[in-house]
Amino acid sequence: MKSVILAGGVGTRLWPLSREYYPKQFLQLDGRSLFQDTYLRALKISKPEDILVVTNEIHQYLVRNQIEELGYLLPEQNLLKEPVGRNTLPAITWAMSRIRAAGEPAVAVIFPSDHLLGDNAISQIIKARPLAAEYLVTFGVSPESPHTGYGYIKPGRKLAVGAVADAFCEKPDEKTARDYIKEGYFWNSGIFLLSTGVFFAELQHYSPHLYAAFDNREPDYATLEPVSIDYGLLEHSSRVAVVPLKSRWSDLGTFRALYDAQEPDREGNVGTAEYLSARNNYVYAPGKHVGLIGVSDLVVVDTADALLVCDNEHSEMVKQLVSRYNGRDDQITKFHRQVHRPWGSYTVLEVSRDFKIKRVTVKPGQQLSLQLHNHRSEHWVVVSGTAKVQLDNETKILQQGESTFVRSGVRHRLANPGTTPLEVIEVQLGDYLEEDDIVRFEDQYGRN
Repeated sequence: MKSVILAGGVGTRLWPLSREYYPKQFLQLDGRSLFQDTYLRALKISKPEDILVVTNEIHQYLVRNQIEELGYLLPEQNLLKEPVGRNTLPAITWAMSRIRAAGEPAVAVIFPSDHLLGDNAISQIIKARPLAAEYLVTFGVSPESPHTGYGYIKPGRKLAVGAVADAFCEKPDEKTARDYIKEGYFWNSGIFLLSTGVFFAELQHYSPHLYAAFDNREPDYATLEPVSIDYGLLEHSSRVAVVPLKSRWSDLGTFRALYDAQEPDREGNVGTAEYLSARNNYVYAPGKHVGLIGVSDLVVVDTADALLVCDNEHSEMVKQLVSRYNGRDDQITKFHRQVHRPWGSYTVLEVSRDFKIKRVTVKPGQQLSLQLHNHRSEHWVVVSGTAKVQLDNETKILQQGESTFVRSGVRHRLANPGTTPLEVIEVQLGDYLEEDDIVRFEDQYGRN
């Protein structure tokens, strides 16, 4: 079987942990990321060359780097880079088109990259494979509570495995969710099992414009209508089956979900803190001493540059908070203090009106683009490793403790010719210090 991993989301409800340029599926909070766990899960079904990843263009290097950390390589043709997000149906159609172009009929499992899923789910997915010859197969989870943040699926006529899906229901209010549970509805897991034959036959019938857009070609992706596979296809087709997934599962979409996915202490608290008369709280504040006294049901999330405190029952509203910041074009929703780049990363250590201090890490054998800045100059000090520095037409090697100055308007490039990571402290000086003050002339990663 083939596997398709959907890794294009930005996880706004988990801000400030999840940011646009480093969203929740790539966060390595406790070792491996959710994306890495999903890739390893896909390897139980597919060979590495049979795994496709659909992601946002800005996340393509996170995908590659995290797969390489696991000891594997993703073939170039298996990485589909969305210039803009268009929801799940265009993303799945793009991946299924690539699979169909290989010539042989095939069956693919569609995995969200940001879900928690038990290991026993794989055998259940494999067992459902025969259904894909006749149906679009989705997997349902038996509800543990009347959750209002999930979609629901109503099962109908029994099949050899699972049942025909009679209806897909949007996120309900609590009373409706309780009624759904009484009537045997499932949570919609967002995992699908699709054959190229059934998928494209149903797509042509119910979404002919999208079918035509991908018919033996790859369209201008930005012009496609954003639509989910549920709304654009599954809610209309009569050839949909739902298979119960008897496994641990969560979409980890909110801090409430993160809280529920972990083992609390005797007072119901999750996270490292000193708790006095405090119950049912969630704390994430690595490197900080945190004390909670006389409070209950709080979320406390502290990062290097942002602090969130909210009632756990209102954690869905974090998305509204992010929208408010975005309305002011505040970069706090886009970047962490540490920003990952294809050549390595940088961490902002201090910021003022007319200077910014960064720690720049360049991986062995990698280099930044040949570039210049119109509004700032830069002072580089090598902390460890060996730096190869180009300033206009001059190239020099700098060792630990040595430094150089890059004036505004000078073409420059920083590279690591060594076999160990290069660490550089960069002090930026100028009247404008944002990341869009970069004019690139050469870049091995294809960035503009």
